[in-house]
Amino acid sequence: MRVTLAFRRIAAAVCIAAGSALPAAAQEVKVRIAYVPVIGAASVFVAANAGWGKQAGLDISLVRFDSGPPAISAVASGTLDALAIGISPIAVARAKGLNVRVVAAAATGGSGFVASPALAQNFDAAPRSVAQAFAEFHRRTGRAARLATVPPGGVPYVALNYWLFKLNNVQRGDVQIVTLGIDAIQQAMLSGSVDGATVLEPALTLVRDRNPALKLIVTSNQMFDGIPGVAVAVTGAFAGAHPEAVDKLVGLVERGRRLIRERPLEAAGYLSSVLGGGLVEPEPLARALASPAVRFVTDPAAIEEPSRRLFAYQAELGDFENPPSIEGLFDKAPWLRLSAAR
Repeated sequence: MRVTLAFRRIAAAVCIAAGSALPAAAQEVKVRIAYVPVIGAASVFVAANAGWGKQAGLDISLVRFDSGPPAISAVASGTLDALAIGISPIAVARAKGLNVRVVAAAATGGSGFVASPALAQNFDAAPRSVAQAFAEFHRRTGRAARLATVPPGGVPYVALNYWLFKLNNVQRGDVQIVTLGIDAIQQAMLSGSVDGATVLEPALTLVRDRNPALKLIVTSNQMFDGIPGVAVAVTGAFAGAHPEAVDKLVGLVERGRRLIRERPLEAAGYLSSVLGGGLVEPEPLARALASPAVRFVTDPAAIEEPSRRLFAYQAELGDFENPPSIEGLFDKAPWLRLSAAR
């Protein structure tokens, strides 16, 4: 089986070193968090930007990465303490020797499959299975449906393949999957150069605002039940040096989740700087937070079994030779202490 470039980069990164956390200055503990700018990390963004960290004695700084493997590289070099990224790079890094463990979930899902009007009409015609919808599109247009998604290893890529071929037995000749960057997928869908795409929130909300004729067919949680979107992990060195800080961080992530659920418009005000480059207004971000495409959850147990299934299917896809083990990957103690204290 092939091993994707992304996972090769992880393997190289973790061979550098297992990073160590910097000592705390005075009574305030510095927490440097690597993140990928997707809505699944929204509870982390809220916790970092709402000023709650200072109140808890944490000096939280966010460091952006465009994907998980470069974030892993930075953690392996010792320059970061925590991660808010996809679960797979974390698991692969741990399997390669990096001392890192998941202490909280952040979200499941995070994307949805959107169809152009030409493709959507085949789903609207009832009764029609998913496989029949794509076969009919092929028969009617004389070509396979062009579907855009992120490169192999990304959650939307896994969800799309699982939905098409594992759940619905779509004939491979009826679809053509093209892989693009997140922004390029949005533009391809709006320009009509593809017939369907897995689009991450908040872009999912934004593209449907710009073109209401685009139809949401299915969400990633429906494509792959409970698929982990973003997880929060810390290095072993940081957890060993600052166990109370880890508990506080998990508590702040849960506080962010509750704000998202109860007052999404207020929560959206803390997201503009990290989602949409400061150019997206709070109102559409609030709608993206309430989207059925994403479920915010903090309890790490919620993504444990879905992670096992995710890794097994990624091995089928060839993302890695053998599924990384989840043994020791999850540290549920901080969440359990938080739950007991409430």
